[in-house]
Amino acid sequence: MEGHLLEVRGLSISFTQYEKGLHQTELPVIRDLNVTVDRGELVAVIGSSGSGKSLLAHAVMGLLPYNASSSGEMLYQGEPLTESRKRELRGRNIVLVPQSVSYLDPLMQVGEQVRKGKKGPAILEKCRRVLGSYGLGPETEPLYPFQLSGGMTRRVLISTAVMEEPELVIADEPTPGLHLEAARRVLGHFREMAEQGAGVLLITHDLELALQVADRVVVLYAGTAIEETDSRSFSREETLYHPYTRALYRAMPEHGFSSVPGNQPYVKELPSGCPYRPRCERAKGECAGAVPFERTDRGGVRCLRWREWAFGQEEPSLREEAAL
Repeated sequence: MEGHLLEVRGLSISFTQYEKGLHQTELPVIRDLNVTVDRGELVAVIGSSGSGKSLLAHAVMGLLPYNASSSGEMLYQGEPLTESRKRELRGRNIVLVPQSVSYLDPLMQVGEQVRKGKKGPAILEKCRRVLGSYGLGPETEPLYPFQLSGGMTRRVLISTAVMEEPELVIADEPTPGLHLEAARRVLGHFREMAEQGAGVLLITHDLELALQVADRVVVLYAGTAIEETDSRSFSREETLYHPYTRALYRAMPEHGFSSVPGNQPYVKELPSGCPYRPRCERAKGECAGAVPFERTDRGGVRCLRWREWAFGQEEPSLREEAAL
């Protein structure tokens, strides 16, 4: 069986911060994160602001800030994704569609940016074809970024990414500021990339939109992956195994728009054990201890009591089946 296109194993990221003069502290913003992306697959990483999801994109691309340190392992096509290999693949085999439109040069015309300065009839034709595939005609090429609408800017960013025909596309919050229909169109473009054979890692806070295009969903909470499941699991609350994932389900408009008291903890105020424990109505004493990420019949979950959520009781036959 062919291996994963991208495999992230046990990724942990921390930031060095100085307090009160030279006193140094380490802030663990991502802990023990595992993510895989296969060819032809769109994987959505879901999390609220501050959950650490964008740092995953920066880690894969080799763009972490200078005061960040990381551990764990990343593999690309089965080979270690070292810093030198990231530099070699970045912008070619692996591309980032960034969150901020400021990545576009305000003083350069759209066509030049999409072509990355290359010239020649073949490049010009490819640029026109790529822009056209996203509904941007030849009249877009001489425009500057300030002359574009929000939706057009997002599509230009996508065009600059696909010019290299990448194998892995990382989209970091590609829909902020867009109205619903424009956001759906943008995510539809990433779905098309996956269907054409690329692996797509979509990082977003918008669960409802992500479920329209994703094959699998990884849910982050306070820097920890608390559940991985296929998108079809969100058709019913009973097929979601972590209490936070179920809370996200109930918070969707079509499921009651209900909320859970409390907030995601700041990295300096993380509780021991499960980070969701202070807000979980089913938490018990053991939830303050180590909580491993266990494989399930639908993916994986970081919860000591997930079998109660899944089956209502811990029947040995069901427990053994879920561990397969």
